[in-house]
Amino acid sequence: MNNASADNLKAIANQLRIHSITSTTAAGSGHPTSCMSAADIVAVLFFHTMRYDPKNPKHPNNDRFILSKGHAAPVLYAAWAEAGLFPVEELAKLRNIDSNLEGHPTPRLDFVDVATGSLGQGLSAGVGTALAARMSGLSYRTYVLLGDGEIAEGAVWEAASLAAVHQLDTLVAIVDVNRLGQSAATAFGHDLETYKRRFEAFGWAVQTIDGHSIPEIINALEEAKRTKGRPTAILARTLKGAGVSFLEDKPGWHGKPLKKDEMEKALEELRPHAKSAEGITITPPPDIAENKQEKSPLPPISYEIGQQVATREAFGSALVRLGAAEPKLVVLDGDVQNSTFTEKFAAAYPSRFIECYIAEQNMVGVAAGLAARGWIPVAASFACFLTRAADQIRMAGISMSNLKLCGSHAGVSIGEDGPSQMGLEDLAMMRALPDSVVLYPCDAVSAERLTEEMVAYKGIAYLRTSRPKTPVIYDSKEQFPIGGSKVLRSSDSDRATVVAAGITVFEALKAHEELAKRGINIRVIDAYSVKPIDTEGLTAAARATNNIVITVEDHYPEGGLGEAVAAALSPLGICVHRLAVTGLPRSGKPEELLDRYGISARHIVEAVERVCC
Repeated sequence: MNNASADNLKAIANQLRIHSITSTTAAGSGHPTSCMSAADIVAVLFFHTMRYDPKNPKHPNNDRFILSKGHAAPVLYAAWAEAGLFPVEELAKLRNIDSNLEGHPTPRLDFVDVATGSLGQGLSAGVGTALAARMSGLSYRTYVLLGDGEIAEGAVWEAASLAAVHQLDTLVAIVDVNRLGQSAATAFGHDLETYKRRFEAFGWAVQTIDGHSIPEIINALEEAKRTKGRPTAILARTLKGAGVSFLEDKPGWHGKPLKKDEMEKALEELRPHAKSAEGITITPPPDIAENKQEKSPLPPISYEIGQQVATREAFGSALVRLGAAEPKLVVLDGDVQNSTFTEKFAAAYPSRFIECYIAEQNMVGVAAGLAARGWIPVAASFACFLTRAADQIRMAGISMSNLKLCGSHAGVSIGEDGPSQMGLEDLAMMRALPDSVVLYPCDAVSAERLTEEMVAYKGIAYLRTSRPKTPVIYDSKEQFPIGGSKVLRSSDSDRATVVAAGITVFEALKAHEELAKRGINIRVIDAYSVKPIDTEGLTAAARATNNIVITVEDHYPEGGLGEAVAAALSPLGICVHRLAVTGLPRSGKPEELLDRYGISARHIVEAVERVCC
């Protein structure tokens, strides 16, 4: 059992303050005063309340700690150093390019589940880790430390709502209410009652405490353990820069390290009341029974050539097949399950389906939390609505998260719903992520196979699906490896290569037929893997067709298929002619919109004749 007294914990908190000050001064940057307000809370969590193995931060049943106010990273690093995971001397390397103790936490460190620092996202990840505990049958608890400034972010309240809906009583949000933001005081300062009413309105059990009183912190965390059926929010009144007289509750210190003389002055105040955590017994996590889940063989698919099936529907069917073969697969929805066809998975595997409602930012954050605990999350919504969660997706990339996303109803081909529903920026967003994979099927077979590839890939992968039904053009046994493409039409006399993906594949095939009637042969390529693009295959096609390449895509020109192909071929001096959606679309029938906005078969024919004749 833990042997830390209240006096010991207070002394450890001051040691954490010392580490936070000295490491940021050594680095010449950082946020020491934000660490100091939270030091007492962190000391109690790490050296009294949390159950974990300090030598094995990846233990599956360790209590989880998510530092949503990621700029306070030095106090997190200090806690783990004091717990014995690495020497305290390493703290002096804070923010060095060859150190994993970065300015804000990332999972390069074994004790960090998700990258934080873009404020307002930690609670969503905490919901994900708490759901993962429930789904895995584990007893660990999840603690999320937030700053009072960041709870102005709407994503925090999306997470708060979902946590209450799921009655996540193993989730504890602790708000460090230190009243001072970066540039000014927060909206409500130390008015804990306002914060309390808000959390209570979302269905949370709420406690208000003095965040510098060790007994009050301990009692609040113990009460949270006894609370059943709802998550707990602990609102802790604190002072920014606590523990040092010339910093405490003083504006103008956010993100400013102390100069060496200021540091010495601060340490003179703290050292007499500080003590290392050496000798403190940390409660280990409960033992868990080994649970080996056998994977079943992946069921086959069977489609007939010419059969009309929307790729979004084939995606839903693929999830059901994968659900049988991969027990760690979990699917998240944003209240569009009957449009994305994730409803099929929900019916087959209800315990592995999470309805996140119309809150896409939180949906992606929850998925990142699930991925951090070993699940394989697939989050699906309309492509346009995923752009709402661009920052969460970006942070998942920094987290090196094993996250899968599906954006449906992409492009003008959705038809009459109009431009607000048309995903026309999503390829650019997803291509920009480091090490991401971007896949774009045109028929049911490719959609099923690419869903398989997406789930198997280790990292962020995005699948773009379409609303209209399209004919099956591939044999059910066809394979679609990431980074490949398919040559659909070719001859020895091809004069140009047309590269398409998704819905425009069929426009390219129509253009091929029309041009053939005019005595012009073209090569048609289905670039189903937009990232990584098939550079070798595209190069070979370009060389065989007079270096004339035309791309056509249901996406804006910036950042989509055309730019991917151009980036692959421009080092070879090959110019790529690009057809994409230009101008602001409007409502209309799909075929009208494809033609009006320049990506129909007619426009492909005109482009080929223009560049070849």
